[in-house]
Amino acid sequence: MNPETIQIMPAENLPLLTTVYRWGLGIIEAIQNIENPGLTGVMKLITALGTEVFIIPLLLLIFWCIDEKRGFRLGILVILSAWMNVFAKNLFKQPRPYSLDPSLGLASEQSYGFPSGHAQMSLTLWIPIASWAGSVRKRRRLFFGVVVLLFILLIGFTRLYLGVHFPTDLLGGWFLGALILVIFYFLSPYITAWFKTRGKRTQLICAAAATLIMNGLHPGNTTLPAMLLGFSAGYSLMIHSFPFSAGACIKDRAPGPGILALRYLLGAIGTLLIYQGLKLVLPGEGSLFSSYSWGGPVSPYYELGRFIRYGLLGFWVSAGAPRLFLNLGIAGSGIQEDPASGKGPEGKAGG
Repeated sequence: MNPETIQIMPAENLPLLTTVYRWGLGIIEAIQNIENPGLTGVMKLITALGTEVFIIPLLLLIFWCIDEKRGFRLGILVILSAWMNVFAKNLFKQPRPYSLDPSLGLASEQSYGFPSGHAQMSLTLWIPIASWAGSVRKRRRLFFGVVVLLFILLIGFTRLYLGVHFPTDLLGGWFLGALILVIFYFLSPYITAWFKTRGKRTQLICAAAATLIMNGLHPGNTTLPAMLLGFSAGYSLMIHSFPFSAGACIKDRAPGPGILALRYLLGAIGTLLIYQGLKLVLPGEGSLFSSYSWGGPVSPYYELGRFIRYGLLGFWVSAGAPRLFLNLGIAGSGIQEDPASGKGPEGKAGG
């Protein structure tokens, strides 16, 4: 979001919010008593683990190199969670601590404060991963759970330390993230069972309908709806036309570290080429045609260009890259039924 477009709700007109803000500012001031340049650098590094710079490469690794079914479900969950966070931020329009006290700002963000995206995403991303890891190594289930809990709390602490969130922002993010997880896990068995009896057309219609609703509710940001559509459409095409399995054997041998590294490298290169290449030719601040009225960031076609770019990125991740891996012989085919059922080749549910 362009910072010039942010219009924060006046806190002085809401006495209850003013009290909450003062309480939150006091907590942040107390935490920043331990502030020093070295510690601030560490906090910025840790907080980066809650951004798309870290999350997207992790999701790509899971989808391409570990388990494409879990990668798909986790990717959809993360996209929907991120969109709901953006929608909530623009609904509540709450300030960040440094908006009220600039001296507290050890970092800055180009969005509203409530609810915290870092807090929300840490739940919707890492709890499923911990659950999955715990199901694979049951003896370490408690260990994975404790590590993830501490990590979630640490991410939240960095947001307070850097002065970019109030404590209430964190609570709101954790609540929304927990709510999304509960709904997702509750509805997932029913949705997948229904999808199991339908084909590619139904899957594409549902993805398009979800995208339309997301764009209708928040037309100012087409990025996440486009990723949802491209990722879902590509996955549907992949499972019906050229089934790819991240862990399938290649010529009766499990893929080794070298094959997996090559797979990830080629997929990442393709991702960067699409992202940067389309950024140069589609309307936007980095476009080769930004000097023209129709090609700059204020172009009426700007959001359309972003929709195309991120839609193709999602499609590449779930269909383009897997097809490339199969053609090059660095991946095997292992999906034997519609993965919407949430089951693998042997009919066992993937955790």
